Amino acid sequence: MKATAMANANIALSKYWGKRDKKLMLPQNGSISMTCDGLCTTTTVEFGNYKEDTIIINDEELQKEKEDIIKHLDLIREMTGIKQKARIVSESNFPIAAGLASSASGFAALTLAATAAAGLKLDEKDLSMLARRGSGSASRSIAGGFVEWHRGEKDNGSDSYAESIVDKDYWPEFRMVTTIVTEAKKKVSSRAGMAQTVETCPFYEGWLKTVNDDMDKIREGIKKRDFAVVGLTAEENCLKMHATMMTTKPSIVYWFAPTMEIIQNVRLWREEGLECYFTIDAGPNVKVMCLEKDEKEINKRLLSLNGVIKTIICKPGDNAKIIDKHLF
Repeated sequence: MKATAMANANIALSKYWGKRDKKLMLPQNGSISMTCDGLCTTTTVEFGNYKEDTIIINDEELQKEKEDIIKHLDLIREMTGIKQKARIVSESNFPIAAGLASSASGFAALTLAATAAAGLKLDEKDLSMLARRGSGSASRSIAGGFVEWHRGEKDNGSDSYAESIVDKDYWPEFRMVTTIVTEAKKKVSSRAGMAQTVETCPFYEGWLKTVNDDMDKIREGIKKRDFAVVGLTAEENCLKMHATMMTTKPSIVYWFAPTMEIIQNVRLWREEGLECYFTIDAGPNVKVMCLEKDEKEINKRLLSLNGVIKTIICKPGDNAKIIDKHLF
């Protein structure tokens, strides 16, 4: 009753922002992402004769903030009839809760490891729907390559899942250079930020009206390997999402000074003929999209900017997998 899974984070090209059902984690809109080789979470789950559920993330035992994880475990225990408590040990090779999709890779790895430890064999669609219950974006980290999370229409969530548009080998030249300007946890979680935006942003309906068009452009751009279409549409989509956050009450501004410096420089480099685009999730850390041929130059320029601590270069990554090497 022990299993270990590895899942990559994903970075949305067309963002998910807002839920229509908080319990089932059903999104207000669909989204498209790239699963990132280079941003990885490994999780071991064991059900056994433990007095209570214990959760250790990056060598620290969670005392607070573990309610969502235990709730997800309870959901799996309910599905399988298991009564035993669990020990969970998880490691991520990138900062968590800093706008780098750590909850996506974390809940995807947890879902796969826990169901395997419980003896439950689910296909990718069912795993995606189950991972969604822990964290919406985790539904996308179950699949590999470029991934679409379908909004779905049914109230029970049975048609809201993610699947690959193309696999990781379809567009191997695509790069996502993740810049780290802070490793600190953000003050407003994505979950809280979404709820506040849906409730108070006067422009939220405008956001929803444009998302499907963005998704259509990005989906077709991926299939045609049209980097300009994918990059520019993703950049515009990101700015629209952050505009909804900035116009909530009270306003949510995730960006730091280095965030703005990266944005301005990416635009300047593009004007100079070095093709690159940016996207930013709910946090200050910017991801810069480029092609393999420009990867080294982009990375060198990013590392020269004030406030950039380090970079992580990602190419399209694999789907979540069970692995043999346990963390305990």
